[in-house]
Parts: sequence; structure tokens; C-alpha cells
Amino acid sequence: MKILVYFGVAAAIITIAIVSMSLGQPESEENQVRLVFLANVNHAVPVVGLENGEFAEKLGNTTIKTRIVDSGPEVIEALFTKSADLAYLGPAPLVIGYVKSKTDDIRILAGATSGGASFVIQKNSAISAAADLDGKKIAAPFIGNTQDVSLRYYLAENNLKSKEKGGTVTIYNIANPEIYTLFAKGDIDAAWVPEPTATMLVEQLGGKRLFKEEDTWPDKKFASVLLVARTEFLEKHPDLVAKWIDAHTNTVNWINENPDETESIFIDFYKKHTGKKLSKDIVHGAFSNIMITSDPIQNSISIFAKRANDLGYLGRSGYNLDHIYYVDNKTRVASWQN
Repeated sequence: MKILVYFGVAAAIITIAIVSMSLGQPESEENQVRLVFLANVNHAVPVVGLENGEFAEKLGNTTIKTRIVDSGPEVIEALFTKSADLAYLGPAPLVIGYVKSKTDDIRILAGATSGGASFVIQKNSAISAAADLDGKKIAAPFIGNTQDVSLRYYLAENNLKSKEKGGTVTIYNIANPEIYTLFAKGDIDAAWVPEPTATMLVEQLGGKRLFKEEDTWPDKKFASVLLVARTEFLEKHPDLVAKWIDAHTNTVNWINENPDETESIFIDFYKKHTGKKLSKDIVHGAFSNIMITSDPIQNSISIFAKRANDLGYLGRSGYNLDHIYYVDNKTRVASWQN
């Protein structure tokens, strides 16, 4: 099992993607859209919208090609290498990619999910506050992922640092299934993870949810998944993107109006994708910890950018998010405000 613990890997991933962008990857065909997203509860909008046919119905004869990846940095790489046109991803890899690219090559179209991450400790753990994390082993998804940035900022805010930065906390940046395995073996003390992994650690392994991440945010809201597009694709196919946004909005509304059906759809999707069936209790618990919304919660994007910058993810030249949101030239308002 490969465990990444070096802070600079995130920058390397983004740099590779940006360099690849200049190689001139083939543009998408006229009558197709390529979508990339993750297979977790936080990505319920693309999962449900694809599984119940909402996106296909709105796009008509346009072919939808999907790719499921394990992390936000992989999503950014797909966008920058032009192997994806639309994507769902967390704010941290989005901001890191946007700032480092210096090209305004991606735009936020709408929000998708708020919340949906928790800090879970072992069942017999004596951890009750940040100070107790001194000398502990903690896991989070890949470097540059939203939960990774949140964890590292939380540590820094409490005067703690990872070992590779001269501190005392060991951070394992690995995929969620590997986090589950290490937690089950007792090889880590805690994990900062998204849903459904957080609920799985609690319900299946007896872990204790020390806190939900939203409890650390203003108004207990923060964007955890966003709908984004490559600017070039957006400019070439505005009508297609508009149809996708409509389907996205319809799916958000449908999920909020049909929670039981949504959970059943996710269970079937997860089984089809991973070969593993999640119990209804796990999925219900996971969905109870997220809010599905088209609002990108703009203040949280700004906060994530500041945190990523404070952690050194954005380089030394500062950052500017002036053009990160898509504004419809016809209405002059953002898509989620229509």
C-alpha cells in the first residue's frame, strides 16, 4: 500500500496537470460531454442525475461520457488535460488548480453539496480536544483534497504541525478504502473523511464522531462539492452547459423532495461501482450529514482559498479568485441565482 505523506505532492500533481494542458489534448467532440466525479455520498447530484436519467433527458442526443476517480486532484488533472469538460469536485483542489494554472481555465457553475465530512476517532480513544492530537496518526484523503486542507488547517490553528513540516502529527494521505482498513486495524488514531466513509467508521467499526466539519464553519455551512466547467468548453457550448445546469438544478430539487428514493439509488450505484453493498442505515446516516444545494456558499470558497494559501498550497505570488464564478452573459447573474 502506497502512503503519501509529503506536503509537496499536491503541488506536483497540479503542476503536472498544468504542463499537460499545454500539450494540446484533443477537444471534445461536438455532440458529447465528458463528466468526472467521485463515488461518494457528497457527489449525490451527479450520481442521482445520471442514474435517474435527468441529465440524459435534458441533453437529448448529446452523449454523456463519465469517469469516476478517487480524488479532487485527479478531477483537476482531467480538466486541465482536456479529458473532461464538466466536473464535480471539492473547493480545495479547485482553488489550488485555479490559482496555480493562472489561466482562468475553469469556472464554478453552481454548488452541489454542503457539509458531509467528519473527524472520527477510535472507539477507546482519549482524544477530546485538538491538544490531544499531539503525536497522533491521522488519515485524510489525498494531498490537496478538501478534507486534507481542512485537517491541516485545523492542526495549524491549534499550533500543531505534521511530521514532514517538523511537527509531531503523522498524516497519511490515502484513499478512503485504505483509511477504512487502517482504522479497522487500529493503525491510525483518527480520520478526517467524507461520507459515507465517516459513517462507516462509526457504524461498522465503532468509531466516535468527535465533530462534524460544518460545526467549525460560520452558519455551519460550507461548500464541499461544486459543479465546474472548463472555460473553453463553456464558451464553445454555452447552450449545452445551460442544459446541464438546468438538469443539475432539477436533480438538486428532486433529491431534496425524494430522500428515500435517493438513498436507494445511491445504494444501487455504489454496489454497481464498487461491488460492495452499503446498508440502508449507513446510507441514511451519511445523507443525514449533508445538505444538497445549488448554492456554492461563496464565503466558504474564499475561506478555503485563504486556508490553502496559509498552508503554502498556492505558492508565493498570492491569489485572485475574481473570475472563478461563471456569470451568464445574457442574464448577467450567476447560474444558481436564476
